[in-house]
Amino acid sequence: MPILRSRHQGELLAILLLHPDREYTLMELSRRLDVPLSTLQGEANRLIDAGLVRQRRVGRARLLGAAPESRYARPLTELVTLAFGPHLVVEEEFGSLEGLDAAVIFGSWAARYHGEPGPPPNDVDLLVIGQPSRTQLYEAADRAERRLDLPINPTVRSRRGWNAAADPLVRQIRSSPVVWVLDRSNLEGTA
Repeated sequence: MPILRSRHQGELLAILLLHPDREYTLMELSRRLDVPLSTLQGEANRLIDAGLVRQRRVGRARLLGAAPESRYARPLTELVTLAFGPHLVVEEEFGSLEGLDAAVIFGSWAARYHGEPGPPPNDVDLLVIGQPSRTQLYEAADRAERRLDLPINPTVRSRRGWNAAADPLVRQIRSSPVVWVLDRSNLEGTA
C-alpha cells in the first residue's frame, strides 16, 4: 500500500501490531525483517514519536511493542494485516504442519507486495510444497482466513511436482513475483 512511508515501516508495524502482547529488540526486528539496524531505528523512532509504537528500555536494549491504547491501533492493524501481514499469518498458521516442505505466496498479493501496480488483492494464493495432511492444511487455511478476513487458496504440489518443468502452474509461479513464507527444504534456491 502506497499510504505508508516505506515497505520497512509497513512490515515493522505488521509484526508489532499482529503480536500486541510481545516486545522485540531492535536487533531481533532487524534480523527478522532483513533490514539494516540504522534503517529500522529511524522507522521505529518515527512510529514511537507518532504514538503508534511504544518502547521500553531494559539496560541498553530498547524493546518495541504495539501501542494498543492508540486510537489508530485497531484500524491500522486491519490495514497492515491486509497489506503486509498475510505472509506472517500464513507462517504462523501453516508452520506446524507435518509434511510441509515449503509455502510460497504467489499471484496478486505477492505482486502488490513487490510493488507491482494493480488492484488490491481479493485473496491470497498459496502454493504448499510437500505432502501435508489435507485436513490440517484446510484447517490452517480457515484459521488464516479468519485472521486476515481474506480468502486463502492453498494449492499443493509435491517436491517432485515443484521440480517438474512441465507443470504449467509451477512455471507460472517461477516466472512471477513470490513471497517465500516457509522453506524447510531450501527449495527457494531451486526456483
